[in-house]
Amino acid sequence: MTNNIKKVVLAYSGGLDTSIILKWLQNQYNCEVVTFTADLGQGEEIEPARKKAEMFGVKQIYIEDLREEFVKNYIFPMFRANTLYEGQYLLGTAIARPLIAKRQIEIAEETGADAVCHGATGKGNDQVRFELGYYSLNPSIKVIAPWRDWELTSRSKLIEFAEQNQIPIPKDKKGEAPFSVDANILHTSSEGKLIENPENEPPEYIFQRTLSIDDANNTPTTVTIGFECGDPISIDGVKLSPASLFEKLNVLGKNNGIGRLDLIENRFVGMKSRGIYETPGGTILLKAHRAIEELTLDSGTMHLKDELMPKYATLIYNGLWFSPEREMLQKAIDESQKYVTGEITLKLYKGNILISNRSSNHSLYDTDLVSFEDSDTDYDQSDAGGFIKINALRLRLLAKRNKNNS
Repeated sequence: MTNNIKKVVLAYSGGLDTSIILKWLQNQYNCEVVTFTADLGQGEEIEPARKKAEMFGVKQIYIEDLREEFVKNYIFPMFRANTLYEGQYLLGTAIARPLIAKRQIEIAEETGADAVCHGATGKGNDQVRFELGYYSLNPSIKVIAPWRDWELTSRSKLIEFAEQNQIPIPKDKKGEAPFSVDANILHTSSEGKLIENPENEPPEYIFQRTLSIDDANNTPTTVTIGFECGDPISIDGVKLSPASLFEKLNVLGKNNGIGRLDLIENRFVGMKSRGIYETPGGTILLKAHRAIEELTLDSGTMHLKDELMPKYATLIYNGLWFSPEREMLQKAIDESQKYVTGEITLKLYKGNILISNRSSNHSLYDTDLVSFEDSDTDYDQSDAGGFIKINALRLRLLAKRNKNNS
């Protein structure tokens, strides 16, 4: 361990684990701790974190509402790419880490801190995401990762440390937690303990952001989402701020049983893990954004985007948001969104998202071209014959060779 640390910026939720980390930092390093608590739309009050930090003698306390910045500058850019990790995961945890890391580094610079600290364990992806973010923004910053350093390697040892240091322990934390939860405006993620065995169906009480399809609305909900340059700007004709729009989509998704995912994923650190995800608003947005692109993107642009997306998703999943290759891909993706403007009407029902209507002043869809009726267009059906023969030439040569050598 580095012992010459004088001030640390801690990503602090106010919960038991980060409170233990706060006290451990004070004991281990005899240093000043600056706490940073962010509202990313996790759905719980964050102001109590101030009183808890004050209880530990913390003098510099940062509590910030970052919902608008999170949606506008992180979630929306990611959705312009229709990003899915391993074909399914909407990256709700991964996309939050760069913003937290950025603010920790900024606060360290403001307060003169020489170190930052996170509460991610030594088995997961978040330690990688946080620390790659830190080093990308300040290559000389010192990083403290308690779960890799301390000897509090079990829940009972954590509780014992809390009791010895007069840290309040909620009644529900006395025993072993049945599973852990991460939440923000984009999603909730539940993993560990109760749901570690992939043979076990997750119990209904795990789900916080979505109704089951049994309990969801019994009649379809119709919603129209307006887009401008690839980003959603309105719901049913009402313009909303990025965070307000996403919160509205979350409610619509919840009430219609949309957005659940039970995934066995490949962690960057090398193991498989099981996560139970709820992304109600994001699931709706993904469908709507793809639908407006269907109208407004030409085939070459759309197909190239589809090829770039898995690489882009992996970069975010692995914590490389601030890497030059992610920024390079982002510029290409953003350039493709210049004409992705219009409205998409959806029907939401029992976990399903059905497209009812698409409209755009930038549509490339030409009804005269696709009609089976005679129309006055530049397309001559007889031209297709030459097109086919040119593209078939190599296949004919292969077939001729194979026939002669059989």
